[in-house]
Amino acid sequence: MKEILSYLFGYHQLSSSQAEDILMEIADGKFNESEIASFLTVFNMRHISIDELDGFRNALLKLCIPVDLSEYNTIDLCGTGGDGKDTFNISTLTAFVVAGAGYHVAKHGNYGASSSCGSSNVMEFLGYQFKSQESEIKNELDRCGITFLHAPLFNPAMKHVAPVRKALGLKTFFNMLGPLVNPAQPHNQMVGVFNLELARMYQYLFQRSDKNFTIVHTLEGYDEISLTGPFKIIGPHKEQIIDPVKLGFSRRNPSELASSGDIQGTAKIFLDVLSNSATPAQKEVVICNATFAIQTINKKCSFEEALAQATESIESGKALKVFKKLINK
Repeated sequence: MKEILSYLFGYHQLSSSQAEDILMEIADGKFNESEIASFLTVFNMRHISIDELDGFRNALLKLCIPVDLSEYNTIDLCGTGGDGKDTFNISTLTAFVVAGAGYHVAKHGNYGASSSCGSSNVMEFLGYQFKSQESEIKNELDRCGITFLHAPLFNPAMKHVAPVRKALGLKTFFNMLGPLVNPAQPHNQMVGVFNLELARMYQYLFQRSDKNFTIVHTLEGYDEISLTGPFKIIGPHKEQIIDPVKLGFSRRNPSELASSGDIQGTAKIFLDVLSNSATPAQKEVVICNATFAIQTINKKCSFEEALAQATESIESGKALKVFKKLINK
């Protein structure tokens, strides 16, 4: 690792194959926690390159336990995190709203590393039991229309990295990798990113595949559509900046989207949204994200139709019903 760090400290970049090899060695336990921490922080001091991101992604996909869900037309809704905004679990709630609208969701998630409560934290607290058997995962999709893929179960080789990420409490390039390494590799994906440079990288990597995707970024720095200001949408054949007011949504204050800072309060927000008893801001931001997710998986759906489906999923109780089925309540 000393040679690798010296190379990187000399302002050099890794090739895709070098990045892949190093991450494979980290997963193999060849380096101690101090060496891993030093390696991770290099990429907080400079921008990661596309080749480096590609190599890290390739390594994690080789190391992960794959899940074949090709018989389902699934969508993943997974943000990068790392935007420092500490919002409530918007993408996870969006996943339930999309499932309530009748679409299959394979949600990739993990414990929070740089936020107070990641998607896995809140799901576990609310009673969900993580699963790794393909038969159980398919059963959830058949029964509920949604399954939750807890990242550590499908990439156990990354056990050497998890405690380092938690101790650092900072966003690392693993935040960038999360949405890229869903073990089911769904054909459809809506992903929120924390800056426009990363959006460009995702666009490049997704365009090299046959993935049907939507990348979102609110210009104020959110890795989701926050309704706090204009946001950018990037798809296979479109790219535009949208003012949420022109879509009929109210401009929201950042404080209206904040998590509670603790698992109990965050879980309450989660259940309030699904029960249609959340604040207007909380409800609207989830509906807006779900609308664009529905349009991602259903290209024939107009914005108005997708908005109606997302709204009806919450207001009719369908999203809540999906959640209760999933956790067997």
